[in-house]
Amino acid sequence: MKKPNETATLKEAIALLKLKQAEDLLQLKDQYYYTYESLKPVNLIKKAFGQMATTSEFKGNILSNVIGITTGYLTKKVLLGSTHNPIKRILGTLLQFVITNVVTKHSEKVKENELQNS
Repeated sequence: MKKPNETATLKEAIALLKLKQAEDLLQLKDQYYYTYESLKPVNLIKKAFGQMATTSEFKGNILSNVIGITTGYLTKKVLLGSTHNPIKRILGTLLQFVITNVVTKHSEKVKENELQNS
């Protein structure tokens, strides 16, 4: 049996380390690209909206807000119509704001009652 040559063993170890270094470099480049893409402002916004859109609480809040805003707007239009009096317009806007807030808050209570009765 021949005794292994230390130079050959060392060269083999160096070759293995070079292969590992090349593989690590590829992984590092892939990770850099992934991180670069994920930190782009457009992708950050997409991710944030995607997460918000999937939560049921957010969907419920949107529905409550839409109902409240619509009710406030319709109430303002029915009660005041299209007036040119600045005082009536200001009062109409305040009325719309109050009704929107009341309807939005009470729609959440109605949803809670529906969940409890189910």
